[in-house]
Amino acid sequence: MIGKYNVAKHFDIAITGDSLTVTRNQQRIDAEAALDGFYVLRTPIPAAGLPAPAVVAAYKNLKVVERDFRHLKADDLDLRPIFHRLEERVRAHVLICMLALYLTWHLRQAWAPLTYTDEHPPKPGNPVRPAERSPSAQAKASRQRDQAGQPYYSYQGLLAHLATMTRNDVRFAGTDVTVPMLAEPTPAQRQAFDLIGAPTPLTLK
Repeated sequence: MIGKYNVAKHFDIAITGDSLTVTRNQQRIDAEAALDGFYVLRTPIPAAGLPAPAVVAAYKNLKVVERDFRHLKADDLDLRPIFHRLEERVRAHVLICMLALYLTWHLRQAWAPLTYTDEHPPKPGNPVRPAERSPSAQAKASRQRDQAGQPYYSYQGLLAHLATMTRNDVRFAGTDVTVPMLAEPTPAQRQAFDLIGAPTPLTLK
């Protein structure tokens, strides 16, 4: 158990033929407690070229890379599993993944007014402080609807809502006549197409 939780250094263990004694090593516990909340970041760039706050900010910006990998592999694109073996196919797959991720990033930015996305996240003066959401994002989360009464969506929820725009073939009873009909777009669907500068599919082609 002490190996599982990596706390072996905090205990002194004595094992004999008929006893097991475990005592806390308070000196080591106190020494580690003194460093709680501290970590060290090393960089080859001189302090004159990259001050300490900028080093911390650059390190914390790795969260953006981790978020994009999560979107790529699971949340948005679900581009796994991968069974390519030839080098050219691996390169082609990576290129397609990056293009899809770039498109997803643009869609998330464009559709931010329709989703819970924070459109204007505040920039903390101290990079060590936890990230905070803007008042507008907090208002979105609390109201869950815009001023027109339309609900906000998650990005995946908006995609699911857009997927309800369907083309149906309607056949009248007792006849062989089939008439194509398009589902009427909702206000959110119309706005989604307006935000990306694309025409709303209102007519059959």
